[in-house]
Amino acid sequence: MGDRNDSVPMMTRRTRRTTICATPEGANSKEANGSAEEKTSSHPSHSNRKVKEEKRVYEPVTTPRKERSKTSERFSCHVLQESLLSSASGYSNYRGILNWCVVMLHVYFQFGNQTRSARLHYPGPRFREQGLLCQCSLSVCERDCQLQMNMTPPVLSNARLFLENLIKYGILVDPIQVVSLFLKDPYSWPASCLIIVSNVFVMAALYTERRLSVGTISETTGTFLYLVNLTTLLFFPSATVLTLTSITPVGGAFALCVYTILFMKLYSYKDVNMWCREIRHTKARTLTRSHSCPSVAQSNGSAVHAHVSYPGNLTHRDIYYFVFAPTLCYELNFPRSPRIRKSFLLRRLFEMLFFIQLLIGLVQQWMVPTIQNSMKPFQDMDFSRMIERMLKLAVPNHLIWLIFFYWFFHSSMNFVAELMRFGDREFYQDWWNSETITYFWSNWNIPVHKWCLRHFYKPLMRRGVNKWVAQTAIFLVSAFFHEYLVSVPLKMFRLWAFMGMMSQIPLAWFVGRFLRGNYGNAAVWISLIIGQPIAVLMYVHDFYVLHYVSQS
Repeated sequence: MGDRNDSVPMMTRRTRRTTICATPEGANSKEANGSAEEKTSSHPSHSNRKVKEEKRVYEPVTTPRKERSKTSERFSCHVLQESLLSSASGYSNYRGILNWCVVMLHVYFQFGNQTRSARLHYPGPRFREQGLLCQCSLSVCERDCQLQMNMTPPVLSNARLFLENLIKYGILVDPIQVVSLFLKDPYSWPASCLIIVSNVFVMAALYTERRLSVGTISETTGTFLYLVNLTTLLFFPSATVLTLTSITPVGGAFALCVYTILFMKLYSYKDVNMWCREIRHTKARTLTRSHSCPSVAQSNGSAVHAHVSYPGNLTHRDIYYFVFAPTLCYELNFPRSPRIRKSFLLRRLFEMLFFIQLLIGLVQQWMVPTIQNSMKPFQDMDFSRMIERMLKLAVPNHLIWLIFFYWFFHSSMNFVAELMRFGDREFYQDWWNSETITYFWSNWNIPVHKWCLRHFYKPLMRRGVNKWVAQTAIFLVSAFFHEYLVSVPLKMFRLWAFMGMMSQIPLAWFVGRFLRGNYGNAAVWISLIIGQPIAVLMYVHDFYVLHYVSQS
């Protein structure tokens, strides 16, 4: 699977095989006879009546091609493919990165001007006492500093900032200190225990499906049991995080992320199995003997990757493969890579270890001091200093976000996929070329986008809901989960994340209507660079005031 072209026949073969509830062997026979019909129709010796008779023989066994393709897309949403940033993908369109460089330069120079202006108007007493301040007029100093700033190359300027940070704060990087973010007591692991308890909800979903498959319980009862299971899956961890004082904000956020991912997975698991029962009950497809439920020896032995059909997928091995697979959309037969590439696996492992250390260093050395210095301007409501702090935080925050994206969506998810031989590596698309806000949100996180499209957007459209209403509903659900993952671990409800996500709707309308091409792409980059530091400062300030100022 080193090249995308090599995956094309595999994709065709997989699409034909994964219509397990939709395309039995009769479909292949129809295709074979369809090709035979084309050959016979080209010869004048064969009459049209004979062709029509052949079609009559096979039409009752199969279904129309359009209906078959729709059913295939409904059940199979993964194909064998590589990630865009992998060398095997052959992708080379990075034109949006140039706009990013231009935007970052503007933000950097604005940050530099604000910082220089702040230093001129707010001189520190230590520099004044040591006689390090220039004795000339402020206007002359301001002009010289501005000229020096504009002439300094960006790389050297960033190096100057890095050295300035080291001189001012020293070395703040301490990897051992990260453990305290997850644990308050080394003998108490509440977040880990909470994650282990999540297996109860996985087993509840599996045994509910088994009862539904044999008809022991009705569809109404199964829907009620799923409603209880999925609702508890959201409220149980949040209540635990809010109640326990021994759980840290980072540990609570990590546990809630796991439960949110599990909620989306089990919802997809419910929908796909329900679709299989609907097809089985309406007898729209015929399960032949070769597509029957595999035996226990096959499912647990060497024939693990054999083609399965409902209800042969209701096994512990199948559901736990889906739980750990890097996808949110369930499928009875996932595309599998032919082998584990050890060199590819080691490269991703090295990237994971390197970038996580880089992220920890940047947060401790660069972001934490900047955030700590931002508390006083927020308390004094000094807007010029607040803007300066926000711009100073924008650059490291954005770089950390980009590194986190590569670490999580490319290195980590490809590592897990390679280890599990999961074939679909489309975890992201070319969001860096986004010219609209909606394109960015549709392409930067493909697993979530695919889940929203398959289990939320299309069902709403089939019920006759307007397109814009359906898109607004998706942003509303996304805003809820963003706030859920931030406010509950911090144990305070400010709705900054919720309002930030909902503000994407008017921003998407404005960018899509008035900006095109590079201007739209620049607007997307600016929203990413400026928007996140505002939310970070809001939550950190409120958390600081709530837990430190009120207690002092």
